[in-house]
Amino acid sequence: MNKNEIKKIVLAYSGGLDTSVIIPWLKENYNDPEIIAVAGNVGQVGELDGLEEKAIKTGASKFYALDLADEMVNDVIIPCVQAGAKYEDYLLGTAFARPIIAKGLVKIALEEGADAIAHGCTGKGNDQVRFELAIKHFAPGMKVIAPWREWSIKSREEEIDYAEAHNVPLKISRETNYSKDKNLWHLSHEGLDLEDPANEPQYEKPGFLEMSVSPLEAPDTPEYVTLDFVKGVPTALNGEAMSPTDIIWKLNDLGGKHGIGLLDIVENRLVGMKCRGVYETPGGTILYAAHAALETLCLDKMTAHKKQELSVCFAELLYNGMWFSPLREALSAFVTATQKNVTGTVKLKLYKGNIIKAGLQSPYSLYSENIATFGESDYDQAQAAGFINLWGLPTTVQALMEQGKL
Repeated sequence: MNKNEIKKIVLAYSGGLDTSVIIPWLKENYNDPEIIAVAGNVGQVGELDGLEEKAIKTGASKFYALDLADEMVNDVIIPCVQAGAKYEDYLLGTAFARPIIAKGLVKIALEEGADAIAHGCTGKGNDQVRFELAIKHFAPGMKVIAPWREWSIKSREEEIDYAEAHNVPLKISRETNYSKDKNLWHLSHEGLDLEDPANEPQYEKPGFLEMSVSPLEAPDTPEYVTLDFVKGVPTALNGEAMSPTDIIWKLNDLGGKHGIGLLDIVENRLVGMKCRGVYETPGGTILYAAHAALETLCLDKMTAHKKQELSVCFAELLYNGMWFSPLREALSAFVTATQKNVTGTVKLKLYKGNIIKAGLQSPYSLYSENIATFGESDYDQAQAAGFINLWGLPTTVQALMEQGKL
């Protein structure tokens, strides 16, 4: 399908710099097609305000706002928390949203009879892969348009020039032009001074952090929180039953207040380059810590170790855009099975960027104080000698052979 045959395009629309200039660019470069802007609401508070008006004003014919926050939490975030999935310490905030947004884009594109789906991801990033592999899963024949891989614009500064020339309103300036991605789970910061890893992030600069405060500015008094889990799913915060989505919102407030969840990392992108980013993940960091703590009580050694090993693969599948893959589905089945007894209560103390464990309880606890105690117990310590002899038999035989005594 050539450009002139494309009459209707569904655009993944955030209202940020990239997608703001894409609407007029598509109109100019694709024979004036109809543009349908689709925004996925994944908890980016405030960023959807005025978006429909802006999209229509800049050339879109129609605007959809899809409420995807609960779907993202229930279908992607909670399975990843249960898996303990982290990518190089990154808690996958941007990656969580992409498969769900892409699924919504395809739904609208099919309903509207669109010829193509467009996105604003750069040719350097991971998101282009995440969006397009999800689109291939749900609509394998759908054409994808990625302007960053086509146009002559070379930088965000040139994008701003283009926006100004086409009267596209922007909420950023050249001086505050960080590349950001926000949802209910996190906020990422890239670009400007952060492109040099030698530069310290400006945590104390007013306006830099949005979900958190610097640990230096956090309260001098710690705060306790309790989280209840049933089969690895968070069900209550401080004794109050609520949905996982609401728990994350509340934990964001608590964690942000105490400077929890700041991460400065040089990560290895899927496309091969290293990239420096600063992430704010206050609630998610607490949730991961609480779930991991509870598993120390409830999982047997072999399961816990194998799960930890597979968590790396689980995280890489999501990070690399393979969420809708047979392997991820198989790993999810394994993870779900491991969560059968991950039920209980975790108490944590939040203090100046730190999460301090303050107590664990579970009706399925595998911890026995009678066995582990340093005091008198039913454990027969004399049996350890035979165990060590058998466990060390290969070591003994190897040493005897090397000494010519075998």
